[in-house]
Amino acid sequence: MFIRRFLPRDGEAVASMVAKTLREVSSKDYDNEYIEDLISRWPAQYFIKSSQVNHFYVLVDNDEIVGCGAIGPYMDRSDESILLSIFVHPSYQGRGLGKKILETLEADEYFLRSRRIELPASLTAENFYLKMGYIYKNGKRKINNLLLVEMEKVLVEK
Repeated sequence: MFIRRFLPRDGEAVASMVAKTLREVSSKDYDNEYIEDLISRWPAQYFIKSSQVNHFYVLVDNDEIVGCGAIGPYMDRSDESILLSIFVHPSYQGRGLGKKILETLEADEYFLRSRRIELPASLTAENFYLKMGYIYKNGKRKINNLLLVEMEKVLVEK
């Protein structure tokens, strides 16, 4: 099992893995209509375009993509970045692979240049990110209009 940068040919596999994860795991926190709307907005082309702007990584096991995550500039700021599209296939969850993906993103140049990391977290992943050292943005739990928890990690001044 290894992590590598996303390639355009990965688009379909990532979209399929994300859809499966949303349907099987996020369904405990979100209704079917919300999940299907997200899936319709995140086809393969969405992830391909994201990889052109962000540093997008995939976790591969025996030639199968079983996880992904991206980090990119936040609001065109040179000192802030944002984490996006972090998913682990349902049958691979609970093995520390989300942590492995997050560690890869935190070693990326976008993370290392930043004084603050923005993280729009799903309700499903909220506790995972709290365990990984992320906090509620501005110290208060807030769910935005996309039904995501606004989180952040403030780093030592750069």
